[in-house]
Amino acid sequence: MPKAMETVLEINLTALGNNFKYLKSKLQPSTKFLAVVKAYAYGSDSVEIAKELVNLGVDYLAVAYVNEGIILRDAGIKAPIIVLHPQSVNFKTLIDRCLEPSLYRPKIFKEFIDIAEENNQSNYPVHLKFNTGLNRLGFSENNVDFIVSNLKETDSIIVKSIFSHLAASEDEDEREFSNSQIECFTNISEKLFKKLDYQPLKHMCNTSGILNFPEAHFDMVRSGIGLYGFSNIQKEQKNFTPIATLKSVTSQIHSIKKGETVGYNRAFKSDEVLKTATIPIGHADGISRAYGNGKGWVTINGKKASIIGNVCMDMIMVNITNIECKEGDEVIIFGAVETAENLSENINSISYELITAISQRVKRVVCRK
Repeated sequence: MPKAMETVLEINLTALGNNFKYLKSKLQPSTKFLAVVKAYAYGSDSVEIAKELVNLGVDYLAVAYVNEGIILRDAGIKAPIIVLHPQSVNFKTLIDRCLEPSLYRPKIFKEFIDIAEENNQSNYPVHLKFNTGLNRLGFSENNVDFIVSNLKETDSIIVKSIFSHLAASEDEDEREFSNSQIECFTNISEKLFKKLDYQPLKHMCNTSGILNFPEAHFDMVRSGIGLYGFSNIQKEQKNFTPIATLKSVTSQIHSIKKGETVGYNRAFKSDEVLKTATIPIGHADGISRAYGNGKGWVTINGKKASIIGNVCMDMIMVNITNIECKEGDEVIIFGAVETAENLSENINSISYELITAISQRVKRVVCRK
């Protein structure tokens, strides 16, 4: 790739493919793969990522909300798309765009059946979410009879899958709890399947579950963060490559005298002569103010330059006193070496928060390398 001449988020589809292949290598050949592309594919580019994943052979895509699914359909993506947290106000649109809802409580379940019947649907695919301990969304085990009785009264929907979500699959200290979740989900599925005349797919494992709980791969697994190059299991990180590199340039270099200040509120006061570079990226682009005043850094010509003063809306200033650079040089905010995980840890955050915060005004550039 040529060096950046403006702020860009470079998305490496080769790395995406390698991450996918590594995760697939952990599965039985018959196990299906659901790729999570919500939140603009974790802050990258949902359309480009979804197209690549479909070409790589994923079986399902998942988004959080209906409008995210519409973006993919408008881009011509025909693969099955699960909407993980649909709102009933959007059910008609969801059906019109052939999206598949996750239904997670009795009221939503009934509302979707009503809308499906009103729209003359037959065997419309739905997915049932069961709560086994995350306590976020999901039916409980005592809802099984309610679900079955309603399914027997309509042919408007068909259950394509049932699923749950591990709460702490990356944490060895919580293995007992994870095992209790798996056992609970297994019991629920057996109870439900005995009362149905067909057997939906079962899925429970997220990225860390894929790696830590092969016995719970069931019929399908789900991966989000792993596809984008991050593992919540430290020893596994070497097997993943972050797909996104956030780049910018040095707009202007300043010589700062001892006693001078930099930025809003004069937050940085120099106690020596130094050089600073101003970079066109700020909190409106997803670089939180928490990274200011020495908490964050960028890389210029292979060397780390700490952010000084407060992060501005559209700019940051960094200390380049000991770095050979000139105006127009490329700047790496995060990438495959100095990762989003490294940077986010410095403010007690996580990679998810940083990568999904990158504003849509930042230009996306897709590459293979």
